[in-house]
Amino acid sequence: MDPMSGPHLIRGSVSLPEAELNWRFSRSSGPGGQHVNTSDSQVELRFDLAGTASLPPVWKARALERLAGRLVDGCVVVRASEHRSQWRNRETAAVRLAALLAEATAPPPQPRRPTRIPRGINERRLREKKQRSDTKRGRSARDW
Repeated sequence: MDPMSGPHLIRGSVSLPEAELNWRFSRSSGPGGQHVNTSDSQVELRFDLAGTASLPPVWKARALERLAGRLVDGCVVVRASEHRSQWRNRETAAVRLAALLAEATAPPPQPRRPTRIPRGINERRLREKKQRSDTKRGRSARDW
């Protein structure tokens, strides 16, 4: 099996070394004719997130917390089988893993600063509600 070229960039200068990625291949399901019975085109990519030394400790802790429901024995597992070529499935799985880790290691968003609704906007809203109410009340003629 020919290893894919180079480390996979996550964000900035942090990348995953090829030595820490564990590839497994199997037969894809679905149609494909006679060729599908002989080729192992489905790709399963495992990355040991709990035991890696390639991520900074802060990123690693953040990723372990955010991906807790997706981890299997401390490993992130990504599958790809949408292409008929094993090579394209390998590329797809590597890109998916890198995107997943980039999202999981991203810093938390800035906290929302609560704001008040301006008084003029609130008064205008109430005035428009009153006008609408008067319009509807005027439609029911109670002259009897």
